[in-house]
Amino acid sequence: MDPTSPKQTLRQLISTRRGTLVPGAFNALSARVIEDLGYAAAYVTGAGVTNMTLALPDQAYMGLAEIADATARIRDAVRLPLIVDADTGFGNALNVRHTVRTLERAGADAIQLEDQVSPKRCGHFSGKAVVDAAEMIGKIRAAVDARHDAGLLVMARTDARAVHGFEAAVERAQAYAEAGADLLFVEAAESVDEIRALPQRLATPQVMNMVIGGRTPIAGADELGAMGYAIVLYANAALQGALAGMQRALGALRANGRLDEDAALVAPFAERQRLVGKPELDALEQRYAL
Repeated sequence: MDPTSPKQTLRQLISTRRGTLVPGAFNALSARVIEDLGYAAAYVTGAGVTNMTLALPDQAYMGLAEIADATARIRDAVRLPLIVDADTGFGNALNVRHTVRTLERAGADAIQLEDQVSPKRCGHFSGKAVVDAAEMIGKIRAAVDARHDAGLLVMARTDARAVHGFEAAVERAQAYAEAGADLLFVEAAESVDEIRALPQRLATPQVMNMVIGGRTPIAGADELGAMGYAIVLYANAALQGALAGMQRALGALRANGRLDEDAALVAPFAERQRLVGKPELDALEQRYAL
């Protein structure tokens, strides 16, 4: 494996177990902002792609084509390692095999699979159900076998906490690690005690998901890193921030009938051009001019 590749960079970050902050990206420009601000990796969020592209809730309206397209566009925009949300894998173990190959080709460095019954729901919604652990184990094995590059990470998420309780979630996570998962994600822990217990109970590196307004108590990245978490995920902080920004800017425009270049409400014109790479493209235009 190339020691400078995004996959190897991600593996090194995970191995330190220092609570690396990973925000979610819902399109190429949000990923560019994440990279520009100095984050070490980005998460291609299924909820974010569903919300921002389809204006629908995170309830399995997104398919493989949508997340693969988003991943490919983000991969073109940034060099960052990309963890890609593949929901339930979009079917059975054979579908998972196809999903992994498709997303690896699109530029994923890690692929997340979850054990919900399809159609899935956001991990912090009510009404979830999970498949039998054996079915999920088969999917994980298929994902491990499907990857062309052994450096691609398989991340296994369990939503069993909300359905069968904390102990069942821990048992499933351990079984998923034994099936070959490189990274574990127990979704929707409901107390600080549960958050503390997971790294003590499970040897495989783990993700802790901080959902603003969700079921899990918010904790700082330093605190979670000290507990032993590898990744602290803020899957939709950028999305929620973008929504708040749009509402403020467009609310001011409607109220006042005009909107000047006010940095408190909108990014300056020049900053927008910088983030989309206009200066570099202008230089290339000059280079290729006759």
